[in-house]
Amino acid sequence: MTDDVMVAIDAGLRQHIGGDRAGAYATFAQLWESIGEGGDPLHRVALAHHMADVCDDPAEELEWDLRALAAADSLTDARAQEYHSSLAVRGFYPSLHLNLGEDYRKLGDLPAAREQLALARARLDALADDDYAAGIRLALDGLAERLG
Repeated sequence: MTDDVMVAIDAGLRQHIGGDRAGAYATFAQLWESIGEGGDPLHRVALAHHMADVCDDPAEELEWDLRALAAADSLTDARAQEYHSSLAVRGFYPSLHLNLGEDYRKLGDLPAAREQLALARARLDALADDDYAAGIRLALDGLAERLG
């Protein structure tokens, strides 16, 4: 069965990847209006995670990344696996914490950034040994470097 909301989120992601940040932002904002704070946790985590990536203001980016983390905290593996059988919620956390660490770094809150870095690294065992995990590890190393 096709998940129309996830298809719409993917369309917004393709806009962003294609260089249309403003269009992606508008697409994601419209989707959020229809989903809302109480919507399906899978939709909220995916949408908030991608919305953060198209925000120009680091404080707004942090708000969206915090929404993504909150949504992940209410998401079950069963719901995630309805969308794709390989998904496990624990695998979302390294990326979510990485993004929060970067947000806090941009905002100058280095202790919070370091805390998020540590949380991300503590959850790396949730990832498979694949290109995605290698990318997350590389990004975490970059964040650590930027934090000194």
